[in-house]
Amino acid sequence: MALIYVVEDDENIREIELFALKNAGYEVQGFDCASAFYARLKERMPSLVLLDLMLPDENGLEIVKKLRLSTQTRKLPIILVTAKTLEIDKVRGLDIGADDYITKPFGVMELISRVKALMRRTRDMEQERMIRLDSIFMDDEKRAVYVDDRPVDLTFKEYELLKLLLLNAGIVVTREMIFDRVWGTDFEGESRTLDMHIKTLRRKLGTAGTMIRTVRNVGYILNSDNVS
Repeated sequence: MALIYVVEDDENIREIELFALKNAGYEVQGFDCASAFYARLKERMPSLVLLDLMLPDENGLEIVKKLRLSTQTRKLPIILVTAKTLEIDKVRGLDIGADDYITKPFGVMELISRVKALMRRTRDMEQERMIRLDSIFMDDEKRAVYVDDRPVDLTFKEYELLKLLLLNAGIVVTREMIFDRVWGTDFEGESRTLDMHIKTLRRKLGTAGTMIRTVRNVGYILNSDNVS
């Protein structure tokens, strides 16, 4: 169950937010000031923070800045809740690192919809950063590839080629698409270049290299070892 921290000094609004999120299936915890939020953050990391812009001990924008400077919280999803309606306030919040904002007064359905949308985007991004297919594992954030937990040293083009195949696993990727996405150029007259990269990539992947299969006159497909 996803954990959401609600940082809001207005008790009535905080209780409404906590009640709505809890009924939507989330685990929740509320805080009336920044100091209490920081203390709890050291003990347990939430899945998302609903952060009021105006707090008694610290401005919400300053809190966002601090969270984005820390390696532990720099990717923590944050929705700013603000009573300010000026566009510049919303822009400032997004520019310093907030993922979304919601303006008071707001409806419960809008609140839940925004939370769900951000959680979904975050989950999708995480899945794209960590890509696994059988024995092949790619950590795109670190640009690292492993086969059976063994690091594989790939060139830039080999890495981008494998990433394209992994993201389209089970689907034939045409030669045209590969040259467009990996080389950024027309494929005409460059077929030999692609063939050599595929050959080298297969070799570096070892036994997992057999998962890259040629579709004659079309392109390549990366299939699971469990697919014949």
